[in-house]
Amino acid sequence: MPTPTAEPTPHAPGDVLAREQAHLERARDELRRMREATERLDASTAADAFNAAYLDLVLARRVASLQDDPRTTLFFGRIDCRTEHGAETFHIGRRHVSDGRGDPVVVDWRAPISTAFYRASPAEPMGVELRRRFGVDRGRLTAYEDERLTRGDTTDHSAILAAEIERPRSGPMRDIVSTIQPEQDEIVRSDLATSICVQGAPGTGKTAVGLHRAAWLLYSFRTQLDRSGVLVVGPNRAFLDHIGAVLPSLGEVRVRHATVDTLLDHGRVRAEDDTAVALLKGDARMAEVLRAAVWRHVGRATEPMVVPRGSRRWRVPAYEVQDEVEALVRRGVRYSAARELLPQRLAHLVMLQIERSGDFPGDTAQDAIARSAPVRAYAKDLWPVLDAAGVLHRLFSDPAALADAAHGVLTDEEQAMLLWDRPARTKGAARWSRADLALLDELTDLLDRTPSLGHVVLDEAQDLSPMQLRAVGRRASTGSLTVLGDIAQGTTPWATESWDTAMAHLGRDRHELVTLDRGFRVPGLVIDFAARLLPSMAPGLGAPRSVRDNPGRLEVLAADPSRRSAAVVDAVRSMTGEPGSVGVIAPDAFLDALSNALERAEVRHGRLDAEHGDDEDRQVELVPASIAKGLEFDRVVVVEPAAIAAAEPDERTGLRRLYVVLTRAVSALTVVHAEPLPEALAG
Repeated sequence: MPTPTAEPTPHAPGDVLAREQAHLERARDELRRMREATERLDASTAADAFNAAYLDLVLARRVASLQDDPRTTLFFGRIDCRTEHGAETFHIGRRHVSDGRGDPVVVDWRAPISTAFYRASPAEPMGVELRRRFGVDRGRLTAYEDERLTRGDTTDHSAILAAEIERPRSGPMRDIVSTIQPEQDEIVRSDLATSICVQGAPGTGKTAVGLHRAAWLLYSFRTQLDRSGVLVVGPNRAFLDHIGAVLPSLGEVRVRHATVDTLLDHGRVRAEDDTAVALLKGDARMAEVLRAAVWRHVGRATEPMVVPRGSRRWRVPAYEVQDEVEALVRRGVRYSAARELLPQRLAHLVMLQIERSGDFPGDTAQDAIARSAPVRAYAKDLWPVLDAAGVLHRLFSDPAALADAAHGVLTDEEQAMLLWDRPARTKGAARWSRADLALLDELTDLLDRTPSLGHVVLDEAQDLSPMQLRAVGRRASTGSLTVLGDIAQGTTPWATESWDTAMAHLGRDRHELVTLDRGFRVPGLVIDFAARLLPSMAPGLGAPRSVRDNPGRLEVLAADPSRRSAAVVDAVRSMTGEPGSVGVIAPDAFLDALSNALERAEVRHGRLDAEHGDDEDRQVELVPASIAKGLEFDRVVVVEPAAIAAAEPDERTGLRRLYVVLTRAVSALTVVHAEPLPEALAG
C-alpha cells in the first residue's frame, strides 16, 4: 500500500516534496499576478452607467474568486497522463491558475481533465500513468502518496485520504474536493438536465456531494445558470451556517441559501397546528382543494354584456361570453393571467359585432373597448381579483366554501379539522401556522406562476411534507434538481417512506436514484451502535458501511440522575484537550441547565439554537437535538437518548431523531444517560 512519505521511494526522487512545494509557490505567484491584473481593470470605461455598474460587480466577483488562502494549498493532487500530445502533468486544485502565456499551472477540479483524478483505476486508467495525492499542513505540502495505475499500484485505503477525512475541524463544514470518491464524482458531474435523488446514509458525504454538484454546474453551465440562478434549500438556519463556507471555498458566491420556511415567505408564523392537522395540511390532496377553491371564483355569464360606443349600444349574448370564459379556463394559464386576458376577449366579441355592421373603427378600438368601464366592470364580476391569504382565510373560516372546494377530496371529519374554532375577522388578522405557508405558496402559484430557477439543491428532503415538496419543485419547474436525504433520518410525522413518491411531489417522475452507503465520516464503532435502531424505525433499509480503518471511539456512561450534568461536563473537558470540534447534543428542554453547568465549570461554549446562535466559532457547541441534522463534529457527547426519542410525537419519529443525533461524530461518541437507554439501542 502506498504511504505518505517525504523520503526517497522507488517511485520518486528524494526531492519530490521540494519540487512540488516550489510549484506551489509558483502557483501562488501566478494567482497574485492574475488578481492584480484584474484589480487594474477600470469599469468606468463602459458605455453607460448601467454597464459600468454591472462590470464593476463582475470585476469585484472576479477579484474575490482570485483571493489566496494561505492556510490551504492551491492544489491537492496531480496526474501524469499520456495524451495525443505526449506526456503531460496536471496539478488539480480548487481553482484554475494560469501563467502569463495562458498555460495552466493548476487545473480546476471541475475541468473535464480532472475527472481522471477521481475516477481512474487500474482497470480503467483513463490515460493516467501516475496519480499523486498531497498531505497538507497550514498551507505547506508535508507528504505525498503515489499510485502508478498502469502497474496496478493502487489501493482503496489511502492514508492521505484517511488523514484528510479524520483531520480535526472547527467552524463550518469543509469541502470534500480533495477526497471525492468515484461514486460521488459521478453524481457531482451529472448533466444539468438530469434530476438526481441521492439516498445517502450518515457519513456518506451526500450534503457535500450536493454542494460540489452545484459548484460543478456553475462552472460547466455558467452562462445558463448566471441567468437562471441556483438555490440550496436546507432544513434550518444552523445547517445553512454550517455549510455556508463550502461554495465560497470553491470560488462560487452566487448561490442563494434558504430554509423551507424562508423560501415560503408568506407571512410570520403565529400559530402551531397539532400533529394531525399539520399532517392533513401537508397532504398532497390539499393541492386539489386549493385549485378548486381558486377556480370556483370564476363566475358564470347569465346576463348579456352591454357596451355603449358612440351613439350605439352593443349587446353580446351571455352564451358567447360564457364560451370565452370556458376557453380561458381550458387554456391552463394562471388565474390572474387569464383574468387579465378576459377584457380583451370580451372586447373582441364587441369588435366582431361592430365589423359585421359594416364599420371598421381602427386598430386601437379593441384596446379602448377592453379598457372601458362597462367591460372592466363586467369582467370583474365574472373573474374577481384574488389573493392567496384571502382565499385561504375564507376556506378556513367558511364551512360552505370549504365543503364546496373539498367535495369528493376530503371527508367531513377532515374538513372539520381544517376549520378554525375562532375564525379571524380578516385575512390580515389570520394567525398562520408553518403548514399554512406551503398552502399559501400553492395558492400564490395558482394565481401567478412562480419563477423557475436553473437548479435547486434540496437537502434533508425526506422531512418535507408533500405540499412543501411541491413548493420546492415549482422553483425548478423548468430547471433541474439535486435531492439529498436518508429515509432512515426522517424526523417529521410526514417524512416520506419512498423516494419515488417524494420525487413525484417535486414534479420529477423521471429521475436518477443513487444510493451512497459507504460511510467516510462516521467511524465504524459509532455507526454500528446507531444502526441498532434501524430494524425498529426503518425495517428493510440496509445499514451503512464505514470504510474507515480507524474504528473511532465509543463510550456509554450511566450516570446518577443528580450527577448527569456533572458527567456531561467531565466528558466535555476530556474532549477539549484534543484539537477539533466538540458537539454536545441534548434534548431541547435540557439546554439551559447544561449551559449553566458548563458556565459554572468555566467551559467556554456556544449555542446553536435559534435564541442564542451567533457567528463566532467555538470549540464546544451546545446543540438541541431538534436541529442536529446535517451538522458534524469531531467528537460528540449525546445526553439522555431516551429523552431525545420521547420528545417526538411517535416512537418511529423519536428513534429516527435519535439515529440522526448519534451519527454526528467524526471521531468519538460519548453517550451520557441517567434514564435507561431505549430498548432498541440497548439490545
